[in-house]
Amino acid sequence: MRTVACLNGNRRPGAHPALPISPDQIVADARAAVDAGATCVHVHPRDGHAEQALEPQVLTPVLRELRAAIPGAMISVTTSLAAQPDAWRRFDLVGRWAALPDSATVNLSEPGGIEVARLLHDRRVPIEAVVTSVMGARLLAVTGIEVERIAVAPTEADVGKARSTVAQIDAVLDRRLPEPPRTLHGRDQTAWPLLDDAIAAGHDIRIGLEDTLFGPDGNEAHDNAELVRAAVERTAARRVPADSNSG
Repeated sequence: MRTVACLNGNRRPGAHPALPISPDQIVADARAAVDAGATCVHVHPRDGHAEQALEPQVLTPVLRELRAAIPGAMISVTTSLAAQPDAWRRFDLVGRWAALPDSATVNLSEPGGIEVARLLHDRRVPIEAVVTSVMGARLLAVTGIEVERIAVAPTEADVGKARSTVAQIDAVLDRRLPEPPRTLHGRDQTAWPLLDDAIAAGHDIRIGLEDTLFGPDGNEAHDNAELVRAAVERTAARRVPADSNSG
């Protein structure tokens, strides 16, 4: 089971005291998250103005420093339109990446998402397809784009509604794309309930300040490492020992 630490996302500076924004903060935070049990870190790079950025001159040094700091961990980078709202400029920037991440997340439902996914495939960057709805799952199936993983990420704020969406997405994926491993994660109110669902289903898990600012007890988390540590402990507590049914 892969444990992903989503370090910052599209949170604005000041959303949390420990939100990593600068390259130095991202690298230090990634190291702490890996020490806490993360096997992959997911990053939204930021420029000198603390804005999300996909420019090669922003991404390259961050990747270089991350690889030096967490040599055994996977590094995932966003391609979300939140990082670059102009779909064609996003395509151009990704095409000019000099350093390549270990994987990149792509929401095919976003304008230009299919084109970015095909570009990443041509550049041999493994793709984690982000699926937020049943239509997104169907779109992924019909495009035939090869993906390494699928991130099921419902957008509903209500836990019950989010779980209903997950069930519908899973029904499509089970039928049409059963092979790629899945990550299941929520945001804010749904983050911990869906993390528990991911553990129960045997999916990869994801947690971090991108997804929630609070621990499972409802108190504000100190930092990403605390969130990862809580998720790892939660996973261990819910894992049934292989020999539990043995006589």
